[in-house]
Amino acid sequence: MILPRRAVSLRPVWRVPCQPRAVSRKTQRPQRRPIVVVRQPIGAPLSPAQRAVVDRCRALPELTDPLEAELTVSGAVAGVVADEQFWAGIIEHAVSLPSRRNDRLLRVLAALLTGRPGEWASDAVRPWGPPLRVGGAWVCDRSVDAGYLALICVYRFVDEHAMVFLVDELAGGVVRQAFVTRDVDLARRRVAEQGPLSGIGAEAAHWLLAKSYDRLDRNPGLRVDPEVRRTRLLAGRRIALAFG
Repeated sequence: MILPRRAVSLRPVWRVPCQPRAVSRKTQRPQRRPIVVVRQPIGAPLSPAQRAVVDRCRALPELTDPLEAELTVSGAVAGVVADEQFWAGIIEHAVSLPSRRNDRLLRVLAALLTGRPGEWASDAVRPWGPPLRVGGAWVCDRSVDAGYLALICVYRFVDEHAMVFLVDELAGGVVRQAFVTRDVDLARRRVAEQGPLSGIGAEAAHWLLAKSYDRLDRNPGLRVDPEVRRTRLLAGRRIALAFG
């Protein structure tokens, strides 16, 4: 007797993979990723006074008026002694830490500063803004009866502006007041109210100013109008420009 063969299924047999043992969330240890330290360039170190000046110039990239840019930088150093070492630190910092603000600061310094600091900034970047030109000058001499003389000097980027100076002859010829105005005609009328105005050569006018500011620089403790300090860099640039 032949026994029937057992039926064999041809369907594949799926094997259930081994499952890892369940672990409670309370016993799981969180995976800690290593902390990645991102080192950003910080530039050459600055003193607190230098840092304050750089911070006061943060609006420079938004300025389009060269006169306003000059006043921003000059006003930023109104309360500090900005010697060559001071400017060297700021220029080195701006060069070592490229940014939009530092680039504009360097370009304004290249145009505004005189002497070696101006050369250092110019070696790094091209000066910013249109060229500055010296115009006419007038003097109101009240040195005999009132002890002072007033100078009006006109300059031009694109539009004219003037600087008005009051020199105290009784104090040895120190500049006591100085300010910038865009209304040249109004400045001439106001000074003419103090006495007759006489034309004076640009070199002669700026020679008087150079002596006045030199006396002021040698006596930094003298009390003068705050605008004298605020516009000091502007006056220095214009004095140097008048002498070529």
